[in-house]
Amino acid sequence: MEVNPNLTDKAMRDFQLVQAAINNGDQRAYAALMNNYRDSLYFMLLKMTNNTCDADDLTIEAFGKAFKKLEQYTPDYAFSTWLFKIASNNCIDFMRKKKKRTFSMDSSPNGEEGNELANYIPSDTPDPEEKVMKKEKMMLMREVVEKLKPHYRQLIELRYFKEYSYEEIAAELKLPLGTVKAQLFRAREFISNIMKNIPDNY
Repeated sequence: MEVNPNLTDKAMRDFQLVQAAINNGDQRAYAALMNNYRDSLYFMLLKMTNNTCDADDLTIEAFGKAFKKLEQYTPDYAFSTWLFKIASNNCIDFMRKKKKRTFSMDSSPNGEEGNELANYIPSDTPDPEEKVMKKEKMMLMREVVEKLKPHYRQLIELRYFKEYSYEEIAAELKLPLGTVKAQLFRAREFISNIMKNIPDNY
């Protein structure tokens, strides 16, 4: 792949990390990409939303979407430019949808706890994505998980490392069940977008 000669040293570093993630399923490459941009991405989204919870959710969504499309990235421009464009577009879509909703993320119109996203998530039945998450690969994921904000890190550790049910997590963290399901949906998508790039014999 031809690389733009005008890329900065930092952009070249990111390009090499992207290649390591795509070609080798390198966990450390994913972790490094997250570590490089997690905070700056979060603060950009916080400025756009003026809501810390939304900024947290949108940060993990942005990385999840970027990692899912990682093979589409080309070094015509910096990875950071590409990542921030994905994040800002996703944020704009989120805010547009949020304006259309007359109910909060954690309650439905009739007042019941829930979430339009969570309704599509099976409560406790392991799905194929979870079955694929073998113990060895789970250990490799820890380095990436460590780069997440504490709240998401705790959710993932409880669900995937300690194997808590959604109800147990809700009780442990004192959160509505709908919130737990919705945020774990994002976390699971994020994890699966990385896991699928890990070689079976890694």
